[in-house]
Amino acid sequence: MTRDDVARLAGTSTAVVSYVINNGPRPVAPATRERVLAAIKELGYRPDRVAQAMASRRTDLIGLIVPDARQPFFAELAHAVEQAAAERGKMVLVGNSDYLDEREVHYLRAFLGMRVSGLILISQGPSEHAAVEIDAWDARVVLLHRRPEAIDDVAVVLDDVGGAQLATRHLLEHGHEFVACLGGIDSTPESGDPVTDHVEGWSRAMKEAGRSVEGQLFQAPYNRYDTYKLALELLRRPDRPSAVFCSTDDQAFGVMRAARELGMDVPQDLAVAGFDDVKEAGLTDPPLTTVGSDREGMAKAAVDLVLDDSLRVAGSGGQRLRQFPAGLVVRRSCGCGSPPQR
Repeated sequence: MTRDDVARLAGTSTAVVSYVINNGPRPVAPATRERVLAAIKELGYRPDRVAQAMASRRTDLIGLIVPDARQPFFAELAHAVEQAAAERGKMVLVGNSDYLDEREVHYLRAFLGMRVSGLILISQGPSEHAAVEIDAWDARVVLLHRRPEAIDDVAVVLDDVGGAQLATRHLLEHGHEFVACLGGIDSTPESGDPVTDHVEGWSRAMKEAGRSVEGQLFQAPYNRYDTYKLALELLRRPDRPSAVFCSTDDQAFGVMRAARELGMDVPQDLAVAGFDDVKEAGLTDPPLTTVGSDREGMAKAAVDLVLDDSLRVAGSGGQRLRQFPAGLVVRRSCGCGSPPQR
């Protein structure tokens, strides 16, 4: 069955059928829409998406590249993007770069070859090669979560520095002499990376309070499993910290697991704060104090930017960089609301 068949049965033009199928660009009267939908159902018509893509050079797909969908933060962010895309009638293809620049480029080429409507890129690598691919394809790209220096495109980011300052100040207000920080790894970029910004925010808060950061910053993997092993060593030291700010919630989960294994009470013996406010943060024992953000709002902004050309053009009411505020989500791992130690 073809679009012409639907139009004849519904008593409309093929253009009207197209408006109904694509939900625009022109409005269709409710009664006419119902006739078209009834004809589509009766005939069993299915739009040829491949043909539509060849004609328009775009599909109903959005490509999303994340560093590691196993990590709760990226999984929740990907889900938020998918929800926002569905509201716009789009589907999302997800690729995991595994923090590797070459794999990121692989997915860029693959998704662009599928004629996606646009790309949302959560990049963790240097991205020089990714920048070359983006320029070569003249692709619609929105950077989400961080803005690599190699790529000058529209971006939706969080106030990572400010959020880390909030968490560190809060721990210091509990009377700790120092707050240790779990930062990134050797390959973490020196600028433009959220974890690097978290370390910067921690450093600013410490210096504002007149505290030295010397010897208080520790490299740590982003995931809970490897951080757990590192935390076992850190917490066995005679000069172990009494408070730790973790650059990710996953790191904080690893620290709390290590503390429990060593017989330490959180927060009486060790106060812990994280960053991301993944859903699991409210279910730990004790619940994790962390830095949260409007992930749904950020995802919607990214989808809108990748689909709407008018929002991407500077000088036409658009903004090339949209920064969302961060807020402290206070629970009990920091010492707030905890019962006195017996």
